[in-house]
Amino acid sequence: MSIALSRKIINCISIVGIIATIAVTIYFIRLGVFKDVDALRGLVGDSVILGPILFMLIQIIQVVIPIIPGGISCAAGVLIFGRQYGKPFILSLVSDKTYNKYIGWLDNEKRFERLFALAIFLPIAPDDALCLMAGLTKMSLKKFTLIIILAKPVSIFLYSLALIYGGTFLNGLLGF
Repeated sequence: MSIALSRKIINCISIVGIIATIAVTIYFIRLGVFKDVDALRGLVGDSVILGPILFMLIQIIQVVIPIIPGGISCAAGVLIFGRQYGKPFILSLVSDKTYNKYIGWLDNEKRFERLFALAIFLPIAPDDALCLMAGLTKMSLKKFTLIIILAKPVSIFLYSLALIYGGTFLNGLLGF
């Protein structure tokens, strides 16, 4: 297969994926899944076996075919499965030390929301663990999404700057 044909196929798949994403988004808006976590959970999370399998399949597809932003599907997974599987599931993914360090934040919902937003903003925070724990709270989907959308790009930008200028600094320091 030629490179030109490969590019055309990838472009076609991307266009179909974008159209499908828009159609599914409109369908989900009509179902109310972006306003009501219970509606979202009812769509995918109520099926004990099919729900997680479908979620993992979506995660795999979004890595191979970049039609779904990974942050959105990850956030949806937290909100759908976080309260359903809860602490045992989180402890299977993060260390006891990380869990115990942040679980006290959940005692005060408002405090957790402020600290969560700050931690997501900082490039050194364990975002995955914090997002999993957010699934155990009563934080609204709207607030969670807003925090991720506003804070995560800044965090990625700061990470990038640190890597670029940190690498240049180390090269100069080591004489490379």
